[in-house]
Amino acid sequence: MSSSVHYDPRATAAVAAKEGKEVLVQVRGLKKYFPITSGIILQRQVGAVKAVDDVSFNIYKGETLGLVGESGCGKSTTGRTVLQLYKPTEGSVVFEGQELTTMSSAELRKMRRRMQMIFQDPFASLNPRMSVGSIVSEPLRIHKTITNRAEMQEYVEHLLERVGLNPYYVNRYPHEFSGGQRQRIGIARALALRPTFIVADEPISALDVSIQAQVVNLLEELQDEFNLTYLFIAHDLSMVRHICDRVAVMYLGKIVEMGPTEEVYENPLHPYTQALLSAVPVPDPMIEATRQRIILRGDVPSPARPPIGCNFNTRCPVAIEGICYQEPDPPLIEITPGHYVACHRVTT
Repeated sequence: MSSSVHYDPRATAAVAAKEGKEVLVQVRGLKKYFPITSGIILQRQVGAVKAVDDVSFNIYKGETLGLVGESGCGKSTTGRTVLQLYKPTEGSVVFEGQELTTMSSAELRKMRRRMQMIFQDPFASLNPRMSVGSIVSEPLRIHKTITNRAEMQEYVEHLLERVGLNPYYVNRYPHEFSGGQRQRIGIARALALRPTFIVADEPISALDVSIQAQVVNLLEELQDEFNLTYLFIAHDLSMVRHICDRVAVMYLGKIVEMGPTEEVYENPLHPYTQALLSAVPVPDPMIEATRQRIILRGDVPSPARPPIGCNFNTRCPVAIEGICYQEPDPPLIEITPGHYVACHRVTT
């Protein structure tokens, strides 16, 4: 056990470089606090919602990093803050060697060609007044990558065909499509500028179960074809195991465990990860009948008033009296190569 090695994105990037891996996105000490104000006219800040609280990770070129956790733990806010859709309160986001947090709006606008987002709700993320052709071609018009109308029409039809839609749908409107088809339109829009990095924010959670596997398989095919790198945000742990190379587990704005997907699933170290995985159904009825479920007590605390000590101490079944309730949140520490956990019980 290498319990003294704290997680450092720069140090892990150097190790990965020796293994031939290239860091595409490096996040260090990322924080996003939303102010809580009081008063009608003279509003003053009386607190803050700590949606993302000191998060660090690397995403390597060509991989899929899964970000999992309960609703409200800060997964989507992390994804949006990485893309600078939300300005971070503190921290660093380096994409393709360039620091995003200090860029001007004009500089960020140029960078947005290289990074895109697939949104969670295919019903809300498409403008109902725009045709499918206009939705998919909008990034091309904004960034002026294709100016010839006939070429743009041909390219949009090609994109629709590539995501499994009939190219003749270009003149139809979003209300004429099912949820799965709308999400495919959103994927086509994200691909239009040929990005290198895509944040997929729970892209299948609003879809029927029968459609989810189709969309995930499509994302895998597109990753190989377009050399894409994904940050895949989800709470469906079985789907994360299928598509992701590495996984990071979030709880109340912090990453509590991170490592190669199979390593984390076969040997979960943090009590929260263990509880999450115990809830994933197993197809074998004999194994399912003998499994022990870990039922967490209570509810997730408010990110506006996180508990003193470890964030998980109010629900942890193995919390240590004293240290877990008094010491600040433990840092991510390497237990086995590439497998990090933030837990006093494991690291002390």
